[in-house]
Formats: sequence, C-alpha cells, structure tokens
Amino acid sequence: MEYQTNIVRMVIGSWGSYNECNERALGSKWLNFDDFDDWDEIVEELKKQGFQLDGIDEELFVQDIEGVPTDSKNWDYVHPKEIFELIKKSGVLDEQRKYDTMEAFCEVRSFDEWADLVNNHEDRWDDDIYLYIGYDWDDYGREMFEACCYELPDSLECYFDFERFGRDCNYYNATEYSGGIIEINR
Repeated sequence: MEYQTNIVRMVIGSWGSYNECNERALGSKWLNFDDFDDWDEIVEELKKQGFQLDGIDEELFVQDIEGVPTDSKNWDYVHPKEIFELIKKSGVLDEQRKYDTMEAFCEVRSFDEWADLVNNHEDRWDDDIYLYIGYDWDDYGREMFEACCYELPDSLECYFDFERFGRDCNYYNATEYSGGIIEINR
C-alpha cells in the first residue's frame, strides 16, 4: 500500500474568544478536509465543538494547518472557509500528483500564485506544469536532449555536458526544487 501524503487538516480559532482570553481560545480539534464535503459540514462540526458562530466566534482564523506549504503565507488573515474551498477546488486531495505539484510550485513560487492559478483554472490549474521527481540537472538534460530528438554517438556521450544542457533549457521554464525539477509553462 502506497503512503498517502495529500492530507490537509487545520485547527480553526476564533478572534472573539481569542481576544477575550477565555478557556475556549484554544481552537477547534484538528479538522481533516477529506472528512467534509462542504463548508456547511465544518460549520456544524464547529457548533458541536462549542463554537458560537452567531456570537463571540463569528470571526474565524486558521490557527494551525498541516499539508499545505506555509512558509510564504500569514494564515492569520485567511478565513478558514477560503482555504478549505481552495483546497477542495484544486483537486489536491484527490490526486497525489496534484498534491506533489502544489508543494513544488509553492516552494519555487508562492502560495498566493498557486491560489491564483486554482481560482482561475480550478482543478486544471496544473495543466502545463510538469514534475520530474528525483531528477537532477543531468537527468533533466538527458530527458530534454532525447525529447528534442538529438542523437549523440555512444562514444561521445561522456563528453557532452547534460547537466549544463538541462540548466540551459530555459524555454521550458525549469526550476530546481527540493524533490527534483519542476517545469512551469503557464
């Protein structure tokens, strides 16, 4: 069985109870996005957990989030409904490839750019974005060399700098990320 990493979950806090410093200011339990089909189901769960959404808890915030690259985003100013609906719309919960692409994209660009792609293209946001997982520049250069239908005699292959060729294939908008190479052709 393959290990699934495309799990997104969050803890929701309330600005009202947080600012009042009452005992409920700790936030919700962890909410796994896969457990909910729409925002209304999360609202019901929050009510079960004691949130007063028509009162002190009407202003919600993302207190903690896992499964989404968080380095480039201040989550205090993102409504939990917004991130939940964005993640659902993107398809990253349904396809491991989309999830891996989201992580790589956010690493080399930003979460906000990724969110714009999803808002503009919904679950087709990753069209023309390709991952080469585990590739280094040499591997990528060999792949591009072959894709361009170039031929090199075996006896000369050791003299050709595939790494440099891979780095110089800028017309493919390739960038290195922690897991390999990503092409962003959007």
